[in-house]
Amino acid sequence: MWRIDKRILAQFDFFSIILIIPLVLTSNWLIGEAVPALAQKQAAYVGVALLAFLAVFLLPIRRMSWLIPFIYWLSIALLIAVEFFGHARLGAQRWIDIPFVNATIQPSEFVKPALILMLAYLINKSPPPMNGYRIKEFLKISMYILLPFILIAKEPDLGTALVLLLLGFGVLFYIGVYWKIWAFLIGSALLFSPLAYKFLLHDYQKTRIQDFLSEKPSYHVQQSIIAIGSGGLTGKSKDDATQTQMRFLPIATSDFIFAFIVERSGFLGALGIILLYAMLILHLTSLSIFNSDYLIKVVTISIAFMIFIYMGVNISMTIGYAPVVGVPLPMFSYGGSSFINFMILFAIMQNLITFRYKDMYDGRGTKSFL
Repeated sequence: MWRIDKRILAQFDFFSIILIIPLVLTSNWLIGEAVPALAQKQAAYVGVALLAFLAVFLLPIRRMSWLIPFIYWLSIALLIAVEFFGHARLGAQRWIDIPFVNATIQPSEFVKPALILMLAYLINKSPPPMNGYRIKEFLKISMYILLPFILIAKEPDLGTALVLLLLGFGVLFYIGVYWKIWAFLIGSALLFSPLAYKFLLHDYQKTRIQDFLSEKPSYHVQQSIIAIGSGGLTGKSKDDATQTQMRFLPIATSDFIFAFIVERSGFLGALGIILLYAMLILHLTSLSIFNSDYLIKVVTISIAFMIFIYMGVNISMTIGYAPVVGVPLPMFSYGGSSFINFMILFAIMQNLITFRYKDMYDGRGTKSFL
């Protein structure tokens, strides 16, 4: 018979769930207005994500920590498989066909939770000394960050690759690395950037950067800015939201959904969404700061960094302050892979927090929560 120990559930972080729910509901409302059929699919993705959340939440993650390196290297193997067996779309080879079911998977999405778990595993196994990691440990952990970055950038999927790079080194910076190492890295990045632009970027990536730096924004950004400006203080009614309803605003349900919500709900709606994200990021950061457990510390700050990076890049590109890249608004843009990934990450976080003190409640070491 299943029995939930109330003392364990008392540790569950309900506040993060409370902040996520209005994001999901608002997203489904907007997607339903633009394309009703997509809203039904998005609702199905939410259902799958909830099942994934429950499945991961009930796993004995701490006792299964030995599996984390296997999960990481399996995700790397899938990225390598993309190179040889990948399915190409729109000039990018990012997907692998699943035999017999007429479906594909995008291995770069699986790398995000795998990398976060691997960083938590490595840092928990070897915490930083007083002045931060020195060169040996820094290079060891950096290898685990750079390997998926290189493989994903080669697909090419520079947006996802850069998110992983910023996430990985952001976590290292937060946990602690000797300051001379950071000074060397920043100096090297400044010197290497022009060479990377000239020899490593694809033509379409250079075009996006040139469009961003030019005085006149691209068509996509122009329509996005018009939608945002027309929203005013409180937004327009559905019938008056011409940028979306007349299809001037491109990709209104995913990449440019922020412009869509501003057109419909105005400055106040945009402010509400940004405040929800800000509260969620600050809450996750506080969980990390006030926790001495490195597994919890790394996972919570990783999710906070991911939300901040995705939100910052997505909103910036819709208002012309960043190049247009395929980065969704987290847990808001249409799509299943990104949303399910975030729910898996939140399930891992909730598991680590909720069951941290379980052994204190059950001296026999049995699973009192089941």
